[in-house]
Amino acid sequence: MNYERISFELFKSNVCHRVKKLGDIDFIVETLECHQIRIYYDRKWYPESFYLLAMLDYISRVNDVPICTEYDDIRSHKLKSTLYPASVLAMCSACKDDTIKLQSMRNAIPEFLRFNIVESDIRNIV
Repeated sequence: MNYERISFELFKSNVCHRVKKLGDIDFIVETLECHQIRIYYDRKWYPESFYLLAMLDYISRVNDVPICTEYDDIRSHKLKSTLYPASVLAMCSACKDDTIKLQSMRNAIPEFLRFNIVESDIRNIV
């Protein structure tokens, strides 16, 4: 079956909006119930799978919710190359300064960085 895949930036935005709309605990429950992490992983949509798992782990940590062990096999993997937010890449290009990447990596949330995804602020969305 062929699935329509949206841009990764739009995917990240949708996930962050879902967290904001549902609240942390309902986001955790919904994410675990729908098994979307495994679905993306089985499709080989690794950025989406890792991002959603990182979000789940991060939201769980900040709310003192135990980590779901169902995805431990996925946690042993990561992207081959680092994914930076489009805004960071644009600033690097505009300023011709790669130190912006280093700064964004230093500010990254550890749960995302584990998968080679640089994400620093999931709550600051419009």
